[in-house]
Amino acid sequence: MSVTARFKKRFYFIAAGYFRFFANHAFKKWHPRVIAITGSVGKTTMLHMMEYQIGKKAHYSHNANSAFGIAFDLVGITKGVTGSKLRWLYLIFAVPLKSLTFKRTEEYYVVEIDGERPHETEFLAKWLRPEVTLWISLGRSHAIQYEKQVESGEFEDIDRAITHEFAMLPQYTKKKIYIDGDIYLMTKSMEKVKQHHNIPAEVINCYKSDLTKYFVTPTSTDFTIKKTTFHFASPQPKDLAIQLVMLDKLCKYLKIKLKTDFSKMPLPPGRSSYFKGKNGLTLIDSSYNAHLISVESILEMVKAMGTKHKWLVIGDMIEQGKIEGEEHTKLADIITAARPERVILVGRRTKKYTYPHLDKEKINVVALDNVKEALKYIEENTKGYEVLVFKGSQYLEWLVEKLLENEEDAKKLPRRDPVYVKRREKRGLN
Repeated sequence: MSVTARFKKRFYFIAAGYFRFFANHAFKKWHPRVIAITGSVGKTTMLHMMEYQIGKKAHYSHNANSAFGIAFDLVGITKGVTGSKLRWLYLIFAVPLKSLTFKRTEEYYVVEIDGERPHETEFLAKWLRPEVTLWISLGRSHAIQYEKQVESGEFEDIDRAITHEFAMLPQYTKKKIYIDGDIYLMTKSMEKVKQHHNIPAEVINCYKSDLTKYFVTPTSTDFTIKKTTFHFASPQPKDLAIQLVMLDKLCKYLKIKLKTDFSKMPLPPGRSSYFKGKNGLTLIDSSYNAHLISVESILEMVKAMGTKHKWLVIGDMIEQGKIEGEEHTKLADIITAARPERVILVGRRTKKYTYPHLDKEKINVVALDNVKEALKYIEENTKGYEVLVFKGSQYLEWLVEKLLENEEDAKKLPRRDPVYVKRREKRGLN
């Protein structure tokens, strides 16, 4: 572990508090109406949909969802910590100076809050005190970060530890809290918050059952929610419906006209993006992240997709800690339910835990160690009419890049920053 990495782990909130102190000057000068988005998955997609709706009346925390990133964003620093010691030194002096002169003027601040580690959501909630919170999902993202809280007896299990972390944001929300009313832990946590904290905000339950029709192809998706149809020029998972329900209610609260045609909305990289592949292949890139809730959502979409010859390329689910065996075993059942023509597993975890169950179920599956092997397998076994869906870690974005018909499309893939390019190069992925 590098000196910078050790410092960040040991003194994270001390350093974050330093930057928050100065960034708060810029925040108070600005005094926006804060709309916070939190949850295990889907936050960035929701951020993009809100930007498409609200436009220039708001500033959006793109690429900034942590205590550090949000502080930098508030003083106009778009490039945060890169691992360089000199960069740290620059930020220590730059943030105080920028806080004196920098001021945004938009009416709204739409901010994504990740909740990656314990107490970070509370740290940001006490500071930003949003007018509106949208808690869009709940799952075992970054589960490894919460193991100590369970081991110490602070929480019964990982699920409750993560739920408690996200629930800190509603505790400091002023007006409206939108949640998924179908998620038991989410609704129960809000009942406790209302019981034990005198919160002024109204809790609004939203339901996926408002979705009356869902139609998805490799190049488009239509959601009909009650009598309103939303259109996307890309394949989107059915779970996006809950965000559309929230968006509809939020627009009514903000008195903003609801847009329903998202065909021209720029998609965040690695979230169900459609690309033409070499030799007639169809590529659907959802390789940005992977844990069970997000994989299940994508595979439900694959099952509903009206097309033949569906292949899945699934990488390991990382940051799962001691539950990784359990989660990768569940993954096998989800893959089986999607009824793919073929499955390509990439990584040691899927090979160890997922492959045996799929093989037992007579699924056409192969388990490979890395993306180079996966590329070779795809090139040697595809005929040109397959739809390949990518989900998971193990540098699947490199694999997608090598299969693109148009090399320029690589700009639309995730992890294009220099730090990720260097990581791939170290593994011989040029």
